[in-house]
Amino acid sequence: MSNTMAIRPYRFALATVIGLAAVAWIVSVQVGTLQAAMTESAPVPAAQIPQPITDAINAPDRPAADKALDAGRKPDQIMAFYGIQPGMKVADIFAGGGYMTELFSRIVGSKGTVYSQNGPFGEKFKKVGDSWNERLKEPALKNVVQVNKPFDAPDLLPVPPGSLDAVLIHLNYHDMVGFKLNRENVNLQVFKALKPGGIYGIVDHSAKPGAGDTETTTLHRIDEDFLIKDVEKAGFKLTGASAALRHPEDDRSWNVFKHRGETDRFMLKFVKAPAVASESMR
Repeated sequence: MSNTMAIRPYRFALATVIGLAAVAWIVSVQVGTLQAAMTESAPVPAAQIPQPITDAINAPDRPAADKALDAGRKPDQIMAFYGIQPGMKVADIFAGGGYMTELFSRIVGSKGTVYSQNGPFGEKFKKVGDSWNERLKEPALKNVVQVNKPFDAPDLLPVPPGSLDAVLIHLNYHDMVGFKLNRENVNLQVFKALKPGGIYGIVDHSAKPGAGDTETTTLHRIDEDFLIKDVEKAGFKLTGASAALRHPEDDRSWNVFKHRGETDRFMLKFVKAPAVASESMR
């Protein structure tokens, strides 16, 4: 047998091993991606929505304009996923007209507090600012602290460090990015204000994977992975996600105002991890 003939079986075996290894790697990547997608929790069954949340949403004196948005926004799912309950101290960052602020206020009740923050409103958004100011005058919202501070304020949230249970940004993180507001400061101030184990919740419109921040001012969408990396730079840890606001039929190519309430949205839960004691302190 020639040397060439002896080498051929070895080459064939080596090629087979390499080929199988490549297939195994591809399969592992696909499985890993599938598992990542499966980490989203299912919507909370209606019967399991806590009563304080249901009562707040169905309150007879809640504005009709707010109730008209409920079917698309699903505030019951949002509040249940983030575990908002009576007695909590929470903040609504970039509160806009105050839709979420009002719900927070009604859920946390008289023993809780809500910090509703907006930066300065330009002339273009004057109506939104007027709506927010008027809303916070309602007797039902007497547990709300109005916060008129720019996003780069070092004292963005007027609370002692480590005192808040939860902070939410609802559909406005992409605007912070698009308007080039100081979101790094926002994330750091939120981290500072939250208790160890406190929740930082962000809901926003999904852009196509890999879009990054390129569609924040055009389609008003943001890439989920881009946002996760952005927030985790402040020290937060992503610990949960919900599929309750997903719309698979949305191809993510249209402006979100075209079909309000019908966009594919991600709902992410970040947590301020408790500080780990050093060896000398144990």
